[in-house]
Amino acid sequence: MIHAEHTGDFYPHHPDAEWCRTQPFVQRICHGTMIFSIGIGLTAGEINPHAMSHGYDKLRFVKPVFINDTIRTEVTIEEKRSDEARTGYGFVVEACKVLNQHDAVVLVCKHLLLAERSNKS
Repeated sequence: MIHAEHTGDFYPHHPDAEWCRTQPFVQRICHGTMIFSIGIGLTAGEINPHAMSHGYDKLRFVKPVFINDTIRTEVTIEEKRSDEARTGYGFVVEACKVLNQHDAVVLVCKHLLLAERSNKS
């Protein structure tokens, strides 16, 4: 409910247990934006604590997350490239997968980070 109050998203999928019981998913669904925030937050500082988020691409809510589910995030470095506009910096693209306690993928996205380049290649 706190996330609903922060975002103004009071669609019945999230707060209305009685309505949800009449739907195919049967129970309340966590806000996708909350799962995104928590899932990405779990990765903060894993790759480079000084990197800055430059944005997200191809964000998809693959499966619903329910109250009392547990999530974890897997990150794979998909790409590294120079930033022609900023000497000494480059972009890192992380492929992020958020999984539930059953190892089902519930969210995927590409996270684009601006990072200071190291002297290594």
